[in-house]
Parts: sequence; structure tokens; C-alpha cells
Amino acid sequence: MREGRASRGTRRDDEFAAFVAGAAGRLLHAATLLTAESPDANPRARRLLTLALAHTYARWDGLRGEDPYNHTRSYLATRFAHAAWHHYGALGRARPHPRSALAHLSPQERLVVVLRLYEAIAEKQTAALLGLPVERVRTLCDRATALLLHPPRDPAPAVVAGAKVAAS
Repeated sequence: MREGRASRGTRRDDEFAAFVAGAAGRLLHAATLLTAESPDANPRARRLLTLALAHTYARWDGLRGEDPYNHTRSYLATRFAHAAWHHYGALGRARPHPRSALAHLSPQERLVVVLRLYEAIAEKQTAALLGLPVERVRTLCDRATALLLHPPRDPAPAVVAGAKVAAS
């Protein structure tokens, strides 16, 4: 009896390790995009991924044919959404890495862009996952895409008093 449990436990661990080996890189990249951290310094993304993988491992036997990648990605996205809401408010902004391509987006906009464009999840599925109307997801994605294509300009440098102006 014990040998059977040990064998199942070893098989479970091997299956999960194989899943992590194949999926962790892509999931970490998605988490890094969500947190808008630098890929070289991404402690929040790593913590988010660790929590999502731990959640998947805890439910591994109960997945019964469900795609573990989808399960982990869903947990990662909802965990990020809840953390962003509680830490920064509904419309608040995290403090992203200034050189991140997604730095100008709100956490909700980043979430929708990552799910829709990076993970290629359909609009309806994204809306269902986030508990938002499809129209809201479409609006967030459109706004975020426009900001990515045309990022806000940096403020103009301050004019120094007494500086000479070149004559034309």
C-alpha cells in the first residue's frame, strides 16, 4: 500500500516537474509583463509565478484532464488582478520599471494586453476570466494598444533662466 502511494507521489512530482520545465519560462515572461518589471530584476513576477505554480501543484491530482498551463495562467492573472486592486486601487498604477514597454499602462490594461496579445486568449474568454463585460475588455485592449503604439512623450526639458536663444 505504501509503495503504491510513494509511486503515485513520485509520478505526480515527475509530471509536475516536466510541466514546470516546459511552461515556467513562458509563464515567468507573462508575469514579468504583468508587473512591468525588468526581466533581470523581477521579484514581484517571480513571487506571482511561485504562488501560481504552488496553487497548480496543490490541485495537480484534481485537474483531471484540464490543461495545467491554462489553470496556472488563470490563477496568475486573477492573482495579479486582485493584488493590483488591493495595493493600488481600481485605477491606481503600480510602479513599473521605467524602461518597460508596458510602463505607461495601468495594471488592468497590462492584464488585458498580456492575456489578449501575448497569450492569445479570445476576448470572451478574457472577459469571463476577469469578470468583466466583453465591451470593457475590448475598450481596455484598444486603449492599451493605442498607448503602446503612441506612448506619451516625456516632458520637455526645463528652460534655464538667462540662457541665450540662437538667432535664426
